[in-house]
Amino acid sequence: MSACPRCGTHVEPGQEYCLGCGSRLPGPGLPPGRRDSTGWALRALVALLVAAVGAAVAVATGGRSAGSDRLVTATGGFVTVPTTTTLPSDVPAAESAGWPGAEDGWTIVLASFPQAEGRRGAALKAREARRRGLRRVGVLDSSGYASLHPGYWVVFTGIYGSEAEARSELARARQVVRTATVRRIVR
Repeated sequence: MSACPRCGTHVEPGQEYCLGCGSRLPGPGLPPGRRDSTGWALRALVALLVAAVGAAVAVATGGRSAGSDRLVTATGGFVTVPTTTTLPSDVPAAESAGWPGAEDGWTIVLASFPQAEGRRGAALKAREARRRGLRRVGVLDSSGYASLHPGYWVVFTGIYGSEAEARSELARARQVVRTATVRRIVR
């Protein structure tokens, strides 16, 4: 072949593409309008083979830890119901409330502040909540409670013996802090 079948530009022997129009030139043994499609198929087959080998290696080696084939499943404990419906508190409404001893219960969390930023923000939020009419407002160090994420000052209002009791006061707390939420407090 001495000319491109599409545009007629002169081509050299062994040339694969026309320099005039850019179309692929028919190779030896191919009729003039047919293209060689085995090149991409071979590359795709090699890529598929490499991917399959990689997946097999990942499955064979993944998920195993050195020396331990034991499966561990974590489950929650059982909920215990307090014998009283409201936990005792000796704190007057105007003062800051603390969580009573080793008691578990429910409260309404108004805000959380990272301890790295100091306690001042939490104390100001608690003072504002008391000023706006919420009672039994206090600040907890979350690191001392298993049910809270450690490292925060948690501003709360109320100490309740049941979730239902806490939820009954949630609407009132949300009038002061819209993002208030009910949380279980466990030592």
